[in-house]
Order: sequence, then structure tokens, then C-alpha cells
Amino acid sequence: MLYGTGPLCSVCVNRFGCRPVMFTGGLLASLGMVSASFCGSIIQLYFTTGVITGLGLALNFQPSLIMLNLYFNKRRPMANGLAAAGSPVFLCALSPLGQVLQDHYGWRGGFLILGGLLLNCCVCAALMRPLEVPRLGSGSGPGPQRPSRRLLDLSVFRDHGFVIYALAASIMVLGLFVPPVFVVSYAKDLGVPDTQAAFLLTILGFIDIFARPTAGFITGLKKVRPYSVYLFSFAMFFNGFTDLTGSTASDYGGLVVFCIFFGISYGMVGALQFEVLMAIVGTQKFSSAIGLVLLLEAIAVLIGPPSGGKLLDATHVYQYVFVLAGAEVLASSLVLVLGNFLCIGKRPEAATEEEHHKPPEDVKVDSREVEQFLKTEPEKNGELVHTPETSV
Repeated sequence: MLYGTGPLCSVCVNRFGCRPVMFTGGLLASLGMVSASFCGSIIQLYFTTGVITGLGLALNFQPSLIMLNLYFNKRRPMANGLAAAGSPVFLCALSPLGQVLQDHYGWRGGFLILGGLLLNCCVCAALMRPLEVPRLGSGSGPGPQRPSRRLLDLSVFRDHGFVIYALAASIMVLGLFVPPVFVVSYAKDLGVPDTQAAFLLTILGFIDIFARPTAGFITGLKKVRPYSVYLFSFAMFFNGFTDLTGSTASDYGGLVVFCIFFGISYGMVGALQFEVLMAIVGTQKFSSAIGLVLLLEAIAVLIGPPSGGKLLDATHVYQYVFVLAGAEVLASSLVLVLGNFLCIGKRPEAATEEEHHKPPEDVKVDSREVEQFLKTEPEKNGELVHTPETSV
């Protein structure tokens, strides 16, 4: 639901804006969890926590990325890295929290409390103030006309850069999520106690917390940002190489080292993937592009981990699963770096292209000045003249 509803989220954002879509998503996410506390069968749980809550979280996930990229330009990579760091923070916290809630309140009470916590998504949505030029009063004529936007802009497929990115991201997702799914079972197969085996995911998440903002800071450097696509390719290569070396682990210490380096590479990928997409397609088409990319990734998500499980069932060797995942991620890095170099790599300034369409960072626009400018500009030939927003 989180990935497959990408185009639906894009249509909703382009039609209604980020704030109302996120607010609706928060209500749906909470409603699904609260409803799950009254369920009497596993099918009902699939529908409530899977479909309803999943759709609600999707309606929060995608608009937050879109709004973040609208808020920031000069320091957008750092903002993306810091925002992405929230995911591993709560990934580490919610697992023990869920166990505490189950021990004290049972699974029904736990779902009910989680539903209440998810209402905070509505609070976050209320803070997503859209950036718009103030409209004129009713007595001063119509407000500035904004250019119409398609509900789902399929023209992004005519962009070679987007096609290469979408192909590489889909191949990457085939193997990206496989190691976290199997690393605990891999440790148990080596004879590691359950508690120590589960701690591997905590190590991975803890390293991921610091890797994401660090990657965002490095990408935001003036000399690095124009080549963010190549840095993303390196992150994918690093992740795939880590999977291949992790397949040689024969004890708990080896798996700990694997989780440390996997956390670093996984954090780099998480911090850079949407920054690179934004650099390729630009601000105007980002809302449609991210929805289409997530849809393609959803198909890969449904294939990747199950294919790893099928291979494990056939061979009963965990090393083969990690080798398969590493080969898929390595292949995606090669697709991206070669495609970018051969097709779109001749323009390293692409990452900063949108900066030419924005006012200088040190210029502050006062809303009263904008309104006065609009009042004093006459209409020409029955058409409203350009506003400062469209003129820039």
C-alpha cells in the first residue's frame, strides 16, 4: 500500500495540495489501527492494519516528501537527510514499545494506543503551510493565476534521466530489503540466541540514524551536489558489495560488522534516492514522478523478498540469498551510473538547474510589497499581467 498507491497519492496532491491529503492520511492511519483493536479474524486485520492504515501512511509519506522539496532548495539534501533519519529512529523505538504495549494492555489495547499515536500525523499535516503568493482582496480584482498542473504528468517518461532512474530504482528494490528480512533468521541458523539475533536490527537502525543526515550533508556541499547521481550510484554499489561480503559471515561477530556497514550504505541510499529524483525531474514534475517511481518499486518489493525466500527454501543456504540481493543492487548501480554517463551525464549542472528559476537566497520578499505590486499593475488586453512568482 505504501508504494503501490503512489500514483493515487500524486493525483490527490496535485488536486487538493499536501496539507489536506496528509490530514486525511492521518485520520485513515489512526482509523485502521483503532478498528484493528475490534477485529476477530486475521482477514479483518489484513484489511484494517494493512489496507486502511497502509493507505493512510501512504497519504502521509508522499506529500511530506513533496512539501519538503518545495520548502528547501539550497539546503535540500541536508533537509532530506534529516527528515529520512526519523524513520530508523522510530523503527528502533516502536519494536520494544510494541512489546511493552502487548505485555501491559494486550494486542487490542496496543492497537488502540497506536491508533491514538498516529493521530499526530494530523498535527504534522497542519504544519504543512503551502508557499503561495498572497491573493488580493475581493475588491481588487482576481488573484494571481497559477499555471494549471496535470493530475498525473506522464510526460516524465519522455525524460531519459527519469526512465534510467526508475529502471535502476526498481532493480535496486529487488534486493535492497532482502537482508533486513533474513539477517535475524541467518543469525539463528548459526546458533545465535534469539535476543542477540534480534539485536542485529537495532544495530542496523542505530547506524542508519546517523548515516542519513551525514549523507545529506555531504551531498549538499557545493562541489558535490552537481554529481549527486554518481554519489547515489556509489551508495547502491556500496550496499550491494556489503551484501556480498555479508554472505561470508560465519559467526555473530561477522553479522554485527555486516549490519554496521549495511546500516551505513542503507542510510546513504535512503537519504539520496528522492534528492536525486528531484534533481532529475525538477520541482514541477516531482509530485507525479515520485508516485510513478513508487508504483514501479511496489512491483519489485512484491518480487524481491519472496524470491529470496523461494531460493532459501530450495537451497537452505542463507549465503545464496545475500549473494542474490547483492548482485541485484550492484546491477542497479551499474544501470544508473552507465545510463547517466552515456545519456544525461553531459550536464552536471542538472542538479542545480531549478536554482535559476528561484529568487536569490538572500532576497526576502515582503507580502505587502507583493500585494502592492499586484494592485499597481494594470491589466493589459483583458489579461492579467505576470505576477512576481511567474515572472521569475
